[in-house]
Amino acid sequence: MKALRYAGLAAMLGMMGCVSTTPEGETEELSEEVRALAAPGQDLSQVRIESDGCYWYRYEGRVETTFLPVMTRDNRMICVRAPDT
Repeated sequence: MKALRYAGLAAMLGMMGCVSTTPEGETEELSEEVRALAAPGQDLSQVRIESDGCYWYRYEGRVETTFLPVMTRDNRMICVRAPDT
């Protein structure tokens, strides 16, 4: 389990320099490394990176459609860089 965490951390660190915020209205393809980190039950077909540096996926509820953060199995957001302070 520790090896998977380290592999995920290494993948995220490797992506930090080459990813920017997704323009409004656009989505992007997720790498296999990020898909492996994501918890089941999230629709990863429409994902974007917000200004906080984290991946968000499009959730279509009964009342509204919104973007929610992509979470790991241990309930952490998947980000490519630290949030701006």
